[in-house]
Amino acid sequence: MPLPLYLLALAVFAMGTSEFMLAGLLPDLAADLGVSLGAAGLLGPAFAAAMALGAPLTAALARTWPARTSLLGLLLAFAAAHAAGAVTTSLPLLCATRVAAALACAGFLAVALTTAATLVAPDRKGRALAVLLSGTTLATIAGVPAGAALGTLLGWRATFWAVAALCLPAAAGLLRGIPAAPAPHDSAPHDTAEPALRTELAQLRRPRLLLVMALGALVNAATFAGFTFLAPVVTETAELGRLWIPVALVLFGAGSLLGVTTAGRLADHRPRLLLAAGGPLLLAGWPALAVLAEEPAALLALVFVQGALSFALGATLITRVLYEAAAAPTMAGSYATAALNVGAATGPLVAATTLGSSAGPLGPLWASALLVLLALLAAVPLREVLAPRHGGA
Repeated sequence: MPLPLYLLALAVFAMGTSEFMLAGLLPDLAADLGVSLGAAGLLGPAFAAAMALGAPLTAALARTWPARTSLLGLLLAFAAAHAAGAVTTSLPLLCATRVAAALACAGFLAVALTTAATLVAPDRKGRALAVLLSGTTLATIAGVPAGAALGTLLGWRATFWAVAALCLPAAAGLLRGIPAAPAPHDSAPHDTAEPALRTELAQLRRPRLLLVMALGALVNAATFAGFTFLAPVVTETAELGRLWIPVALVLFGAGSLLGVTTAGRLADHRPRLLLAAGGPLLLAGWPALAVLAEEPAALLALVFVQGALSFALGATLITRVLYEAAAAPTMAGSYATAALNVGAATGPLVAATTLGSSAGPLGPLWASALLVLLALLAAVPLREVLAPRHGGA
């Protein structure tokens, strides 16, 4: 894989740390700002909703800019938003900085996904996506648990400052590693003009593209529904100490890295096999986690398994989005980003409604199971949509 892909993954690591870190910071953040856990949990959906809306808009605005200019500008804006968030004293102000960070993150990821696809052969998009998303999975393994530990020791604001600082070496790497105007992969045509924006947006009327986006959104909604509220499951249901929260996050992240790696090997040519095998297991895993959450060993083992299955299926579906949107070369990344973040916004909202139910902290896990069930019910009659076409495209 080309070196620029790994530099993009470094920046995605910083952004992934930010997007996931609230799972380990919510209890302290809510107490410091004087709000309920459910209210603080809305920061996650606000971030994801801004990403879902901002990805197509930012990608459309930046489609004629050099990739390096777009990526650097958006990454530095992301860092600035975190510095501002670190000094806020109210939930609405913090929410505003999270929305600003999300818009920058959405634009960056949309451009990065499109750029990554041009750096490899047309039938290796899944592997390129796996490298890019490894930044997110490594964030859950190292960045998010480290942020949770830092928040436990020094307060949640220290974690926001750390994310802002992490963006600086990533920006330096992009400045040195991404050409001002990177050339497309040698196998791509060099004499074909980019289609008009109206032509690229028209791809959203294609049923195959919309259906794969919807499935990706549902699976990602299930992932975020359970993951966002994992901390109270660890401390209240399993009755483990607060320092076990980073341990659970590390295990989820390690599983997600395994899942993304697996998807990178299979998503290009055998997506239906991965989805057919992993889908039912993912569906069974969320109720099992809810039922066995009182047993610490079972809880931690299932957190690892669910991380692997969630990201294997999610990465596979997002890879299919890139294939189905191949006729929208500058906007395909934004469609994938939007699908991911519609799910990331919806999942925690659905999960938050269950916190006041008799299920208590386990409610989000049952919500995750329901969302996966909806995805599988939609996928069964539409399984031909998930079949690779023309050598994986």
